[in-house]
Amino acid sequence: MDFWPEFLASSWGKEFVAGGVGGIAGIVSGYPLDTIRVRQQSCTPGSAFTILRHVASTEGPLALYRGMAAPLASVTFQNAMVFQIYAVLSRAFDRNVPASDPPSYKGVALGGFGTGALQSLMLTPVELVKIRLQLQRRNIPDNKNQITSYRGPTDVARNIFRQEGWKGIYRGLTITVLRDAPAHALYFWTYEYVREQLHPGCRKNGQESFRTMLIAGGLAGVASWICCYPLDVIKTRFQAQSQSTPSRYTGIVDCFRRSVKQEGYNVLWRGLGTAVARAFVVNGAIFTAYETALRLKACRGPDSGLCDMVYI
Repeated sequence: MDFWPEFLASSWGKEFVAGGVGGIAGIVSGYPLDTIRVRQQSCTPGSAFTILRHVASTEGPLALYRGMAAPLASVTFQNAMVFQIYAVLSRAFDRNVPASDPPSYKGVALGGFGTGALQSLMLTPVELVKIRLQLQRRNIPDNKNQITSYRGPTDVARNIFRQEGWKGIYRGLTITVLRDAPAHALYFWTYEYVREQLHPGCRKNGQESFRTMLIAGGLAGVASWICCYPLDVIKTRFQAQSQSTPSRYTGIVDCFRRSVKQEGYNVLWRGLGTAVARAFVVNGAIFTAYETALRLKACRGPDSGLCDMVYI
């Protein structure tokens, strides 16, 4: 009976709850742009605005939120785990730093790298389901009989598992790890570095403003997406194919070779503008919600003076 109150009062509990709040804020704020990005990566012609207008007119505005239930249902736990794992690993990789000081930049980068690799185990099935739902009606007017119409995330997961088993559920795990490990290293390093540059001393005293959180979080998201974007394009294409897809890719190397051969190297950067815009909005929201949730938890404790540390 006493587990949850004690857990939420601990540093682990605070990181967990704050990470979950940040994850929800990120999903809700950036999902329409994510849908447009996925369609751009998967061969849908046209600019982001053209795709947006086409989807809204032919499928309705709610189509931009298709598949959101899958990441939203898991994002609280997933994002909470990401921030909790990062908090542990950033300390574990550099034990010379006193507990009263913030983790070193070396610890931040290595902790982020390990976090990205571990969270891929949770993220791969979620993104697989999300991508299938985001793309399921893409070609309905021209190829209606060859597209499987899914009723929701559970239906997608059940269909994949029935046809391909666990191997199908974890399709794209390798490239997800290759994408997320270095991306998370740069992600957390950029956030910590930028917030310290914008507000010197804030890493130790926690007195950064909302503006600092938004900018540092947004730039962290942009940096991490730019560094991993070509891998994300290949991952999207590889995970988008099902058992019924004609001319299936045999692996991520085959997907890379055929994509470049057919569409040129520019295909690896298709949709980057949309991804960067989304990354700034989403990650600014994530870190602002995360840091704010930590401070709200602090307001309830003996150190309630921390409530006064957040200002615009």
